[in-house]
Amino acid sequence: MSVLHLLGTAGDGGAETYFVHLVEALARAGVGQAAAIRRHPEREARLKAAGVPVRALPFGGPIDIVSRTAAAGFAAVHGTKAALAWMNRAARHTPRGPWARIGRLGGYYNLKYYRGFDHLVANTEDIADWIVAQGWPAGRVTCIPNFAAAPADVPALDRAELATPMSAPLLLAMGRLHEAKAHDVSLQALAKIPEAYLWIAGAGPLEAKLQGLAAALGVQDRVRFLGWRTDASALYRAADVCVFPSRYEPLGNVVIQAWAHGLPVVAAESQGPKALVRPGEDGLLVPIDDADALASAVRHVLADRSLAARMAKAGAARVAADFSEAAVVARWKTLFADFGAA
Repeated sequence: MSVLHLLGTAGDGGAETYFVHLVEALARAGVGQAAAIRRHPEREARLKAAGVPVRALPFGGPIDIVSRTAAAGFAAVHGTKAALAWMNRAARHTPRGPWARIGRLGGYYNLKYYRGFDHLVANTEDIADWIVAQGWPAGRVTCIPNFAAAPADVPALDRAELATPMSAPLLLAMGRLHEAKAHDVSLQALAKIPEAYLWIAGAGPLEAKLQGLAAALGVQDRVRFLGWRTDASALYRAADVCVFPSRYEPLGNVVIQAWAHGLPVVAAESQGPKALVRPGEDGLLVPIDDADALASAVRHVLADRSLAARMAKAGAARVAADFSEAAVVARWKTLFADFGAA
């Protein structure tokens, strides 16, 4: 009895981070697992520490004939009943065999990579509906959201470590330095909130461009570009408001994580956040690409601490009801049981 996870990307992003968190959570719940992943020493160490056997494979392009064959052998050795492909590259190399093939979709992926798969899992209802609209049988798609967790033993990061005054309002932006994440909008909004500081946690190709924009806007002294971080909980706990102005966001895991850490959220109304946030109840939504609206909403949250507290409390309740580790793991176990893998 085993689930084989396949992850073909080597980057450090939200999907890869959640991959590790879910595998660790399933291990805690007693699910037998193995993982075939692209070489990533830190990720391999985390999985092995959770008791999950790991095999590093190339996961190359269409001419890679090694990965699928090696994955099939690895699956057979571990008695795989369900092979779970994380994203397109892994799906391309997921072998056929006496096991079910399941695709896990965190976006509106090209379904050609999943032809012949037995089941698809979407992490939002909107993605699940979209999959069915593409012609996929409704009975072979399930929505299982991401879970969020806030470790109780992780304190807030000391703001002094990042030269940030304790008395200043602190905004936190999480996500890759990519056009889709709209960190440029956060910087433009910061220029309209002169008393605030902004931490941007993420790495990516736009770092130099965003630093140049910060200088042009005159806010470079109040911005900290943190790069890729592994201490997300400490960052969430240090901030006053989470800003999430993504232009494109199928889920919005940052929203769920902020809720888990008791942090009020102001997000742009892209697909994921718009489906998650109940405006005025557990967060605020603003139009996409509207720095003025983002700044106004942040000022509103900073000025009305009772509103901030109510939204944080409501967000925590949403996590407990819908996005807790226990709730999400139970749904995965039910799905795996359908294929004899749990």
